[in-house]
Amino acid sequence: MDRKEGYRNKEILFVINTLGGGGAEKALIQLLKQISPEQYNVSLLVLLGQGERIHEVPAYVNICNTDYSDASVLSREGKRILIRHVLKRMFSGMSIVKNARYLIKNLHYMRKIQKKVNVEKLLWRVMADGVPPLQETYDLAVSYLEGGATYYVQRHVQAVEKAAFVHVDYGQAGYFRGLDQGCYDTFDRIFAVSEEVKEGFLRVYPEYWKKTDLFYNQMDQQEIRALAKEPGGFTDDYPGKRILTVGRLTEQKGYEIALKAMKLLVDKGYEARWYVLGEGKQREKLQRQIRQLGLEADFLLPGAVDNPYPYYAQCDLYVHATRFEGKSIAVQEAQTLGCAILVSDTDGNREQVKDGYDGAVCRLNAVSICHAVERLLSDDELRKTYGKRAAQIVPQTENVKKLFGIEV
Repeated sequence: MDRKEGYRNKEILFVINTLGGGGAEKALIQLLKQISPEQYNVSLLVLLGQGERIHEVPAYVNICNTDYSDASVLSREGKRILIRHVLKRMFSGMSIVKNARYLIKNLHYMRKIQKKVNVEKLLWRVMADGVPPLQETYDLAVSYLEGGATYYVQRHVQAVEKAAFVHVDYGQAGYFRGLDQGCYDTFDRIFAVSEEVKEGFLRVYPEYWKKTDLFYNQMDQQEIRALAKEPGGFTDDYPGKRILTVGRLTEQKGYEIALKAMKLLVDKGYEARWYVLGEGKQREKLQRQIRQLGLEADFLLPGAVDNPYPYYAQCDLYVHATRFEGKSIAVQEAQTLGCAILVSDTDGNREQVKDGYDGAVCRLNAVSICHAVERLLSDDELRKTYGKRAAQIVPQTENVKKLFGIEV
């Protein structure tokens, strides 16, 4: 069918903070792959100009960054590059000076109310203001992550419509109204990646209930299953049960609790080994704790890998015992590959795993995790049942038109 005279492709801009190995970044890549270049002209701005997943972006997507590094933000060299990018944006146009009052006010709030200073979240507005505004006007501008991307789209992007994504429990992740300064007022639509994420956001911003909707993470199950069959996975000859966790080494993931649970298992004489695929700022802290507990041979941190899927396919149990979640891509990947799954009883996790049906849910403490792991690893038939049911879960898909508020 010929296009009508005067038809033009819609111009869409996506903005994300970095483009590394996190779940939101994976979900964005999958979403970009589903957007037809015959209908939409798609542009992407990576706020801090860094991340290894840039090579996975479809060729038809216009990358707005003129200065970009594909170094992982979690590698040692990548961290040095990231610091340079951050400093450049902080002092570009004297952004840090212009935001001095904002910084002082919210630093006081973090210390007094939250009892913890989250430097990253405190500086997102400063960094967003340090990125030069784009000159184009878009039909739709999408901030695909909380913080910097959202602040940038609100303040520095010209668009007919704007949409924002929320991937985490907003309050638990440390965001609050003072940081945002009413930025969500300017967005036409707000998309949460799960029902519990939506509820968490609306607890902070109940006035936005009419324009807040669900938009589930996109994933390609066929591709994941194909990648799981490629060479790779565990290289040791360990004869016992293998426990796997995939995720960044951050406080959110609660690894120090997992370590204590592993110590309990070892003290009971249980033959199991726990592997965590991922990198992050807590690596050195976790390695010290591993040495203190004498778990050097029992709790391993192999780092991030390009293809984690053979590990999923080869493990005996996948554990995701986190403090809070949005909708975990790692859990969805484990389900796709038929893993028996144990998650902590927290927002996000409860929505993904049905306790006693396609996985198990436990409290987030060492004793509960230990007991749940011991029970699952001792029952091959139960793990097989959970894994089979998990593999039958079909992720909900979304049509890109929903971004424009079009019912499909």
